[in-house]
Amino acid sequence: MLTVAGIAHTAAHGLTDARVAIGFGALIAAGELARLTMPGNREVAPISTAASLGYALLLDVGGRPAGHSALEVVAVMSVGMIAGGLPHLAVGRPPRLDAMARRLLAGSLLAFAYRPLTGSLEAIARDTGEGNWWPALGVMAVLVTVMLVADVVIAAMLRANQVRTAFAVAVRDEIRMAAPLGAAVAASGILLALASHSMDMTALPAFAAPLLVTQVAFRKYAGIRATYLQTVRALSRVTEVGGYVEPGHSRRVSRLSVAVGRELGMSEPQLLELEYAALMHDIGQLSLRDPIPGGATVLADADQARRIAGLGAEVIRKTGVLHGVAEIVRRQCDTLGESPPTASRIIRAANAYDDLVGASTDRDRAAAALERLRLDGGSAYDPGVVEALARVVDRLVLVTRL
Repeated sequence: MLTVAGIAHTAAHGLTDARVAIGFGALIAAGELARLTMPGNREVAPISTAASLGYALLLDVGGRPAGHSALEVVAVMSVGMIAGGLPHLAVGRPPRLDAMARRLLAGSLLAFAYRPLTGSLEAIARDTGEGNWWPALGVMAVLVTVMLVADVVIAAMLRANQVRTAFAVAVRDEIRMAAPLGAAVAASGILLALASHSMDMTALPAFAAPLLVTQVAFRKYAGIRATYLQTVRALSRVTEVGGYVEPGHSRRVSRLSVAVGRELGMSEPQLLELEYAALMHDIGQLSLRDPIPGGATVLADADQARRIAGLGAEVIRKTGVLHGVAEIVRRQCDTLGESPPTASRIIRAANAYDDLVGASTDRDRAAAALERLRLDGGSAYDPGVVEALARVVDRLVLVTRL
C-alpha cells in the first residue's frame, strides 16, 4: 500500500529534484544488489538502508532546499529496492519480502515523521546562524532512535513467529544481533543527509565507500560462521558413516534440541552452542571397539554413557575454540542432582527421545517415548525439558501429517 501510494503520488506530481532522487535511488538499488545474509538468517542491506535514511532526512543539497515529500521518499525507496532486487530474482535468489518490507516501513515511518518538520528546521538554522545544524541534528537523532526501536520490535515480531520463540527473547536477540549494525547504518544516514549540504551529490559515493568496506567485512564474518557450522555438521556425520549411530540421528537431535531451547527461552548465542553440542554429542562413540546396537546410548549403562560423553568432550576441546560446547557434551549424562547446564539437559532428553523413536513420525510411538522419559524424570531427565520436548514433538508430528 505504501509503495502504490508513493509511486502514484510521485507520478501525479513529478519528482521535486530528479537529479537528487535518481542519485539516491541508484544508491538504494546498489545497496539492495549487495545485500547479505547475517547469522540467524537475517537479511540486511546496510548501504540501501543508509541511503534511504539519508534521503528521508535530507534538508538541502549544495545549498538548495530539498522539498520532496514523504510519499516521494517512499516512491524512491520502493523503486530503488525493486530495481536492486530484480537481478537477484533473475538468477534465482529472490529477496526476502519480509526483510524488504521492514526496510521500506522503517524508512517510511521516519519520512512521515520528519519531512513535515524540514521547513521549520531550515528556518531555525537560518535564524540561529549559517551552518548551525545542531537543532536539526537533535531532531534527526531522536526520530532515528524511535525508528530503530520500532524496527527492532517489528523484527522481533516476525522472528518470534518464524522460529516460534517468545517475543521477549526475540526482542533481546534482535537488540544483541541487529541493533549494533542498525545504529551504524543510522549514523551513516544522518551524516549523509548533513554532508549533502556542503558536498552536494559527491556525499553519496563518499559515504557509500566506508559502508561498502564494512559490508564486505560483515559478509566475510557471515561466511566464516556458515562454514564453521557446515564443518561441525560434516564432523557429526562421522559417527553415522562409521556405523556407530543411525543415519540422521545427530541432525534430528540437533533440530529437536534447538527447538526445545527456543521453547525454554534460550538466547541466540546459547542456541548456537546448543546446536554445535547436539551435532557432536555422540562423537565419543568413535572410541568404542564394539558399537552400541543402533548407537542408542539410552540403552547403555551410566558409566559407559559418561565415558563416551567425556571422550567426546576431549575431542571437541582439542579444537581450541569450542570449550563451552565441550563442557555441554561432557555433562550431558550428569544427573539433575549434579546441576548440569540447561543445554546438557536438553541434549540428554532429545537424544533419548530419538534413540527410542528414530525417524518415525508415528504419534503413538512418540507418546510412548515421552511417557518413558517422564517416568525416568526427577533424576535422569529434567521434567521441564521433557514437557518442552513434548510440545515440540506435537508440533512436528502435526506438521508432518499436514
